[in-house]
Amino acid sequence: MRRKPLSDASAAALAETFRALGDLTRVRLLDALARSELCVQDLAARLNLTESAVSHQLRLLRNMRLVRTRRDGRMVFYALDDQHIVGLFEQGLEHVEERDGGRVEGRRSKP
Repeated sequence: MRRKPLSDASAAALAETFRALGDLTRVRLLDALARSELCVQDLAARLNLTESAVSHQLRLLRNMRLVRTRRDGRMVFYALDDQHIVGLFEQGLEHVEERDGGRVEGRRSKP
């Protein structure tokens, strides 16, 4: 089945999504959020970043609708926005591992 050619708006939105995924810090944030919902403080500690740097990147990811928030009192927790983002992230990782023969540092290929 063939799909229609991308509209200009869809192409621009897709390019923005891939641009967001082109940053190492944002990829590390998305990886952490793919595992569990976290607050800024926990993300900063896990990734050895400042809370300011994490907040800045999360704001960009949130504006692109890649992450969502949940407020619990004064705390704000972040998670991946939906399963499409999880799937996109996992497919990208699978592609990299397959391309590199499973030799991506810190990751093992599936048996």
